[in-house]
Amino acid sequence: MPLFCSSCFTRLSPLSSPCCSCCGIPFVSGQDHLCGRCLKEPPGFDLARGALTYHEPLVTLIHCFKYGGELAGLSSMAWLASQSAGYREIGDPEIILPVPLHPTRLRERGFNQSLLLARSFFPRLRDRIAPDLLLRTRPTIPQSTLSGSARRRNLQGAFAVADGDRLRGRHVLLVDDVMTTGSTIGQCARVLRRAGCRRIEVFVLAMAVPD
Repeated sequence: MPLFCSSCFTRLSPLSSPCCSCCGIPFVSGQDHLCGRCLKEPPGFDLARGALTYHEPLVTLIHCFKYGGELAGLSSMAWLASQSAGYREIGDPEIILPVPLHPTRLRERGFNQSLLLARSFFPRLRDRIAPDLLLRTRPTIPQSTLSGSARRRNLQGAFAVADGDRLRGRHVLLVDDVMTTGSTIGQCARVLRRAGCRRIEVFVLAMAVPD
């Protein structure tokens, strides 16, 4: 696997059971069960899984890719994803939806990192990737600069579906690079649920784990 030396590779923290049976947040011990947050406020998705904990050296790799345009890291990220326990828990989605960027942000960045990750993570399912079905309808402040409650307000009304008929009754998979508070994924999932999706799963490369 390219890009990581043996020292950095040993610092990666794979995510696995025991974890929340819905959002995938890991537990110290015990069996899989719903976490308190999912019990109190069920998310719009049915299952979310990540490959690794969001900390160094993975943070640097993702930032170089996402903000620096260093696409050479895609092969490493795809390999890490494919080796994860969460990857094996994902079902057989009929449609794969990369979390969209607003057209303004897309022009600035030059690519949608979630689309590139979806293609790299699921090369045999490329014909199921639909980058134009879920839309970002208005520009938003970068989520990384906001607190949890501000993130949720920032995303209200920011997503829409382009063709509800294609989504109704379907099993869909949302793909993104990182899930921190879950605000972005949650808002996307709620829009998809209103469009009539039968099952909504989520796969991300990295999850932020609360201390």
